[in-house]
Amino acid sequence: MGEFKERIALTEAVYYILLSLFEPLHGYGIMQNAQSLSHGRVNLAAGTLYGALNTLMEKGYIKALPGESNTRKKEYVITATGKEIVMQEIERLRELVKNGEDVLRRNER
Repeated sequence: MGEFKERIALTEAVYYILLSLFEPLHGYGIMQNAQSLSHGRVNLAAGTLYGALNTLMEKGYIKALPGESNTRKKEYVITATGKEIVMQEIERLRELVKNGEDVLRRNER
């Protein structure tokens, strides 16, 4: 049956944070990008964002980039582990949609 992989369901906010960090961004850029990618559905408050960023760094999904000494803005970027987590989440979401469509098709008859 293949090897077992632990499947982690991401919150929508974490999913969009990770998607945003496929290119380096600072906190405010992440907030704007998540809102744009989600068509306004995900609005991250600063406290929520920075709490999530700390958790994601602890898990090794993202890393902080070395910053310039004359600025307080810290940029973050996704890691290889984080990219794998995003790919697993997309696979999980596809399965959810497929299962839902299968049930709907069977019940349309």
